[in-house]
Amino acid sequence: MALSLGEGGGGSRLRRQLESGGFAAGEYVKQLSQQSDGDRDLQEHRQRIQALSEETAQSLKRNVYQNYRQFIETAREISYLESEMYQLSHILTEQKGIMEAVTQALLLQADRDDPALGARRAAAADPFLPLSGKDAAANEEGRQRTLTTLLEKVEGCRDLLPESPGKYLVYNGDLVEYDADHMAQIQRVHAFLMNDCLLVATALPNRRGAYRYDALYPLDGLAVVNVKDNPPMKDMFKLLMFPESRIFQAENAKIKKEWLEVLEETKRNRALSEKRRLEQEALPRPAPTPPESTNPFDEDEDEEEEDEPSAEEEVVDLSLEWIQELPEDLDVCIAQRDFEGAVDLLDKLNEYLADKPVSQPVKELRAKVDERVRQLTDVLVFELSPDRSLRGGPRATRRAVSQLIRLGQSTKACELFLKNRAAAVQTAIRQLRIEGATLLYIHKLCHVFFTSLLETAREFETDFAGNNGCYSAFVVWARSSMRMFVDAFSKQVFDSKESLSTAAECVKVAKEHCKQLSEIGLDLTFIIHALLVKDIKGALQSYKDIIIEATKHRNSEEMWRKMNLMTPEALGKLREEMRSCGVGNFDQYTGDDCWVNLSYTVVAFTKQTMAFLEEALKLYFPELHMVLLESLVEIILVAVQHVDYSLRCEQDPEKKAFIRQNASFLYETVLPVVEKRFEEGVGKPAKQLQDLRNASRLMRVNPESTTSVV
Repeated sequence: MALSLGEGGGGSRLRRQLESGGFAAGEYVKQLSQQSDGDRDLQEHRQRIQALSEETAQSLKRNVYQNYRQFIETAREISYLESEMYQLSHILTEQKGIMEAVTQALLLQADRDDPALGARRAAAADPFLPLSGKDAAANEEGRQRTLTTLLEKVEGCRDLLPESPGKYLVYNGDLVEYDADHMAQIQRVHAFLMNDCLLVATALPNRRGAYRYDALYPLDGLAVVNVKDNPPMKDMFKLLMFPESRIFQAENAKIKKEWLEVLEETKRNRALSEKRRLEQEALPRPAPTPPESTNPFDEDEDEEEEDEPSAEEEVVDLSLEWIQELPEDLDVCIAQRDFEGAVDLLDKLNEYLADKPVSQPVKELRAKVDERVRQLTDVLVFELSPDRSLRGGPRATRRAVSQLIRLGQSTKACELFLKNRAAAVQTAIRQLRIEGATLLYIHKLCHVFFTSLLETAREFETDFAGNNGCYSAFVVWARSSMRMFVDAFSKQVFDSKESLSTAAECVKVAKEHCKQLSEIGLDLTFIIHALLVKDIKGALQSYKDIIIEATKHRNSEEMWRKMNLMTPEALGKLREEMRSCGVGNFDQYTGDDCWVNLSYTVVAFTKQTMAFLEEALKLYFPELHMVLLESLVEIILVAVQHVDYSLRCEQDPEKKAFIRQNASFLYETVLPVVEKRFEEGVGKPAKQLQDLRNASRLMRVNPESTTSVV
């Protein structure tokens, strides 16, 4: 048949058949079923398909590994190329600075040789310098007229763009704005470039030549980037204003080039004008000569004033190169995520201005720097926000936290750090899979939570070592985190109605993990007790009710007969169980041939009560003392009252003697063992249990009554 091909020929044919473009799986299986003689052919065909699948998987693995190696090599080459481009850019920047310095030096030399030429050049370069005569008046009047026309055309900008003598319109034109992510057209705008800012306005639909204010960007914080043409997207450029960016399209390549050139030129002129203004303000000004006074007492006052130097006489030198470039350097550091460098620059400025008077130039510089500080703070806050990746543990936040503390934002840093860690802990708990035994899940839950809490505490102690006021916030956060942990813990342990032994083991595991926090001096045991006390009380009372119901059910079927365990093995097992319960004299209640001189009800009650006591002591803490004690008293009363009632009502002398023997076992053996074990577990005796044992011997019921008091 066609199916019984050789291994090589069949494999290649099968490969070609599966790789064909018109392959239909349903038709192929149908045809294969019709042509096969039986299971053997299908099994052989299945083996060939499986071998082909494994071969394809191995080939895919080899290709992936080869592509991965090529990717690593390509990434390494890109890294080398990026480093070289950075070095080249640095060299070009240095060369540009040298050329500008040489040009400036030549212009200054020419100005010294020809003062008139220097004045004309300065007037042409700086619109703020005064012109002479009618030219200055005409130029100023034209600029004011243009600015007034602009204010009339654009609605909503008169208050944001006040008329000032130095402000004038440089360039304007229509542009189309595109979305930066999807490159979809948003709207048509009209941009007005002034000597110190850029105004963007949208056209009003029903009024030709009228616009509505959209945005205003100072040139100091504006960066212009050329966008490479990628048809049909062409003639575009991008404006960067931290933290946003906008993309505009010009009508053609010529207008785009004009926008780029005029924007750069206007920014350059603005920077030069600002630098020249600061230099002029930094120059010492001669003090005005006061008028001569004929008052002879003024001479003494003048001498006293000369002895005390005035703070206004000291001039702050802001013409230093690093101060002039400080706002731009801060922008670069923020853009490159060099947070440490930005804070170092701010510390350097604060140190320089620490003992300097607060003059108007200093206030203006402070205003520019404060804007950068707000931007830096926003970036650091975003770094610590829970929306960011929570991987890396608490150490991943150290960089942003330390810089916020250096900026004097320790309270905000503490708040954001704790919110970040709370989100991380909550995410880690949610990612735990609830599968298998409850105790196994609790082990995982405690390991994840308390390890995260311990790491967070250590990192907090490292980051906020000098801020003692933040430790109270950490304690509050630890309490809220513990509440979140207890919610998950209780939902799995108590809400699912687990047995008391399982609940006790789970609580024991949580307490042991909680003790790990004592390594750093943090004790949250009292918090976990306070949060779990309600659920543990409910579990104890629920299990108490189960024991009471089971005891009552056995009491209702009590025949007061000796136990026959049938085999020595069963008798030995019962001895071990009673010995583990603390009953050491059980042998005196055993007879010959596997008989036990006790009732099944009393033996079952003893084992169940001691098991309840052992599990309850694992859960014990002082807040549960009365709940545990009252539960024990209620359980014991059920058995004691039943024995006392049976003793009063039974008429058969043999059964009465047997009941009396069971009562002796309860009063003289079981109750003392319960008292001793309770005192060992709690650390103090229980007077209620002693009173119960003493009063049980004196309990009486109405001899004429045939109804149980239980």
